[in-house]
Order: sequence, then C-alpha cells, then structure tokens
Amino acid sequence: MNLANSNSQQAPGPEGVVSINVEPASLKTLRDLQARYGNVVEFEAPGDRRGMFINDPACVRRLLVRHHPKYRKGRGFERVEMLLGNGLIVSDGDVWRRSRTMIQPAFSRQNVHQLEALMIDCTKHKLAAWQSVAAAGEVLNVTQEMSDFALELILRAIFSDDYETRILSGGENPFAFLSQDATRDLSVVLKLRQLRELLLDIIASRRAGHASNSYDFLSMYLTAVDKQGQAFSDRELLDELMTLIVAGYETSAGTLNWAWYLLAHHPEAADKLQAEAAAYGTAFEGAADDPALTGLNWSQQVLDETLRLYPPVWLFSRRSLESDEIEGYAIPANADVYLSPFILQRSSEFWSDPDSFKPERFGPDGPYQKGDRPFFPFSLGPRRCLGEYFSFLEMKIHLGMLSQQFRLLPVTEQHPGLDLGINLRSLSDIQLKPELRH
Repeated sequence: MNLANSNSQQAPGPEGVVSINVEPASLKTLRDLQARYGNVVEFEAPGDRRGMFINDPACVRRLLVRHHPKYRKGRGFERVEMLLGNGLIVSDGDVWRRSRTMIQPAFSRQNVHQLEALMIDCTKHKLAAWQSVAAAGEVLNVTQEMSDFALELILRAIFSDDYETRILSGGENPFAFLSQDATRDLSVVLKLRQLRELLLDIIASRRAGHASNSYDFLSMYLTAVDKQGQAFSDRELLDELMTLIVAGYETSAGTLNWAWYLLAHHPEAADKLQAEAAAYGTAFEGAADDPALTGLNWSQQVLDETLRLYPPVWLFSRRSLESDEIEGYAIPANADVYLSPFILQRSSEFWSDPDSFKPERFGPDGPYQKGDRPFFPFSLGPRRCLGEYFSFLEMKIHLGMLSQQFRLLPVTEQHPGLDLGINLRSLSDIQLKPELRH
C-alpha cells in the first residue's frame, strides 16, 4: 500500500475479507471491529479492494468537510439509485454540483417559511383523528400515522394544487404504498416507475403555463437554471422529484416515529415540550410572528437527541478517488470507507450514558458546542441534507401542536427493535395510547 505521506500510518485491522452491507449482521461486525481495533480500522473488502471503518469524530468531519472532493458515493448507493434514479442523493461530481446549485434556493429559510401554513394544516388533520381515538380509549399505530402525515406533507409541499386535482384525481393516493409498505425492493422500484407518467403529465402542464396558485417545490425546480441558463430536463426533474418525495418523507416519518416513542417513555420531557409549545398557541398561530420557531429550544433538543439515538441513515459509505491522509491515517485509493452515525453517536467514548434519552445534552450546558459535536445524522459538509431546515420546522410544528392536546402513553415496555435497512426504522410498528390533556 502506498501511504499518502511519510508521516501517515496504516490503520489496524483484521485478516481476511470483511463484507459490509446495510443489514443487521454488519452492525455487529462494525461494532466488533471498533471494540477490537479502535475507531479507525482497515480491512480487505470484497472485489480485491481495501475497506475502512471510521468512527473517530475528527476523521469523519475532515473526510466529509475538508476532503470531500477526494471521495464519491460508495458501496450500497446502487440500491438507492434503483429507487430514485440519479437525483441529488445519488449523483456525484459535476452532475451533483449542478443539481445542488439549482435546487438549493428552494430550501432557503425564506422559501421554507412559506410552507409553514401547510405544515400546520397537515397536523390539524391528525388532530381530529387522534381526538376520536382518544375518546374511544383506543391505541394509535404511531408508525403508520407518522408515515401518512409525512407523505401527505411532502406531496403537498411539492405539488400544492396538483395534489388534489391530479395526484388524488382517482380517489386514492397512488403514492400511498410508500407509507403502507416499508420494504424497498424491486417491487417498490417498479411501482415508482409506473408513477413517472403521472409526474410527467403534471410537469408538462406546468411547463405549458398552468402554474400553481401557491408556492411549492415543483415551481422552484421548474424555474431553476444552471450557470449556462439551462433548466432541468424532464428526466432530470423526475429523478429529483422522486428523490425529494422518498427521502423527504422517510426522514421525517422515521424521526417523528422515534420521537413519539421516546416522549411516551419520558413523560417529563413531553410535558416540558408541551409547555414550551403553548406559547405558540394551539393552532400555532404564533409561527406567523416567529417563522423560524426560535422559542422552541427544548423541542430542538428533543429532536437532536432522537436523531442521535436513531439517525435516519445508520450507515453510509464513500469511495476514495485517490490516496489520502486523515488525522495521521493513510486511506488507500479506491477504498470503500464506511461511516455509521448510529455507532458513533452511541459510543461511550464520545457520549456519556450513550443509550439513554437525555435531550439536555444538546442544551447550552451540554458537553459540546454546536459545531464540535460528534453528531452527523444529516451528514456534514457540502453533501449535508438540503431539506434539514424544512424537516425540523415540520417536526417542531407537528410535535408542538399535538403535544398540547395529547399525552401519548406506552402500551408495552418492550422495545420495537431496529429495522436496519437503507433507512433506520422500527422493526415493529410503535403503538401508543393517546390521552387528552384537557
């Protein structure tokens, strides 16, 4: 192996081939590697190439931020590409830079604030349904509820008027299978491809001048141009829309699912969140004067702690384009580099009592300043999730409005388990009992 420079060292590691995939066995493998060899491990990977597992916060930050041009998306993203096409999550190089530059304005704070009324409206739909369940003394399938909520919101945020007139024109939501079936196999790929004609019809109508009456993401995507003044082609637009629908929905749905679970098992944290949200009113009318929701500090801490314990993507990878050196360790060219927010954010070396739910970790008296936390649930650097701000506003409004009306109570002390696929989900649906606060 050629070391990146004379001062770098080869990381320790095992003999023999180590195969890493998005599956439960790989979580055990990576934890075993960390326990035996430390936070930077090198090994032989399938395909006659080298592999590395990096669990050191400084190394992770350096790789994702300062050294990002030396890496591209790694092993495992071919499955995502089958689902989403060559959208922002999957693309690399010039294609990725062009797309990100074109899409970024849609997610500016000023533009996202225009969607807050929609976030409130989608939450109101759940309010009425939960009141009926609470009155009957029944149990909520919170996993399904969060999936339905997040899917409706992202579709309405993308298509606005066309959601009612075109998406639901057949009486049912053709995207509903995304929230009803958690599998992400070839059958889902085929179902998504069948929806492309519907999306192309909507795109053609918008291009023909049938604009939406309100702000939506599709309008921004259609008017976006690159440095040469070129807009997205229909194929490019389809890939970006599929990426936004699936990734935008799954991140929020999964995080809210875990947040309600944690709040149900920590009622004091739930009561504190409710008291903080009350300042915005039961219909969150206070958001009109404070669209950034700057008063919801505890809510932000709850969400950050939820994301520390249950990051939406538990494992991702990069492939080195050239030999590199990070924090004294040599990284060979063409190596598969694995990073796990789930493992790093639960490492006792970096977080005390790491498996416990303690939102105060992210408060002003917490162990780290904001920019120094060993915490990267939305990645870091230029590839950090563009929709992060949208997602946080959506989740704060949802939790804030519903927590003022309901306590959610556990119906079992048993943990729902982890579904370690492309996204980190609960293995079994989370069931909670809503109780009216008033």
